[in-house]
Amino acid sequence: MKIALIGGHGKVALLATPELVNRGHQVTSFYRNAEHTGDVNATGATAVVLDVESATQEELADAFGGHDAVVWSAGAGGAGGADRTYAVDRDAAVRSMRAAEQAGVKRYVMVSFATADEKYLVQQDDPFYPYMAAKIAADAHLRGSALDWTILGPGKLTLDEATGRIEVLDEPGENTDTSRGNVALSIVESLDNDGSIGRTINYRDGSTPIVEVVAGTA
Repeated sequence: MKIALIGGHGKVALLATPELVNRGHQVTSFYRNAEHTGDVNATGATAVVLDVESATQEELADAFGGHDAVVWSAGAGGAGGADRTYAVDRDAAVRSMRAAEQAGVKRYVMVSFATADEKYLVQQDDPFYPYMAAKIAADAHLRGSALDWTILGPGKLTLDEATGRIEVLDEPGENTDTSRGNVALSIVESLDNDGSIGRTINYRDGSTPIVEVVAGTA
């Protein structure tokens, strides 16, 4: 499978890419800062500098041409305030979905978060509101698209080592710790398993093999 990975220099993407390559996939890794080219090349991906915040739908569609799947693992990360958060996490994400459709790429995996839902949305004066609202809107657009989508909703991200095991969060509790390594593996397993298509999978580190969760057999 040829995969277009957006946000290729992020912590999760840098863990997911070598695993994808090891499984025989070809990864084109898109990232904003040319200074990160060495890090991205080291993952085994084809490194391509592309700022998704400013890229048009046409430019994204051209970049996605010939790929089998798109993975969104990008984000503003709180830099630049609310305007940039909406510009990247909502607007650019939606453009990437439309571009995937335009380019004929059916498979799309979105890395979101476990409480990206209106029922958990904080008040507008909360600093976390723009990010939550942006991700909720992007996820909703993806669910309404014609793409073969999967939305991954990890809990609170940690730097712990990957265990290859998670558990589904029906209702987030106090402990939602999720290692970035397990998020990376959930991307890989979702792409390798059609049982994840059309599903929103909210999870944290747990005891069930990731492959069973994404396959829907757990």
